Amino acid sequence: MQYRRVFIPGGSYFFTVVTEKRRPVFNNAAMVEVLRDAFRNVRKSRPFEIDAMVVMPDHLHCLWTLPSGDSDYATRWRLIKTGFTKHCDPALRQYRNASRQSRGEQAVWQHRYWEHVIRDETDFQRHVDYIHYNPVKHRLASSPIDWPYSSFRRYIEAGIYPPDWGRDGIDLEGVGHE
Repeated sequence: MQYRRVFIPGGSYFFTVVTEKRRPVFNNAAMVEVLRDAFRNVRKSRPFEIDAMVVMPDHLHCLWTLPSGDSDYATRWRLIKTGFTKHCDPALRQYRNASRQSRGEQAVWQHRYWEHVIRDETDFQRHVDYIHYNPVKHRLASSPIDWPYSSFRRYIEAGIYPPDWGRDGIDLEGVGHE
């Protein structure tokens, strides 16, 4: 079976992107900052909105909205992954396998990623909740506010969530992908 991605100009998409072999590449603030720089650099030439995001040690989830008339999230992901890989800690460069090494590639990322087209406001909000609750789900934080690599605080400042949101759990059935 051949997988087909859906491209909707101006659409909103939920993504899960995973490191190769689930290595904890983002287990320190310096690597998260390199990732943020990669996002900033790509957004300068290929704008998009980051509606919500969380960076976990071995994967990340984000929700993007692309500009009207633009559906090219694939190029953006390629540029973000390449930008991060070029500027990441030299210690990560040890992660090579024979086939990638012959092409000069580093095995920092899984080749593919998972995307989901956001269908409506309810779907959007459920995926935003999933993103922000992810550190609690993985037992890395007792509450979303305790995780530093998330857009959760931005949502508190906007009055969308109270600071104690998610402390007692939420219903995430059927949302997300890991």
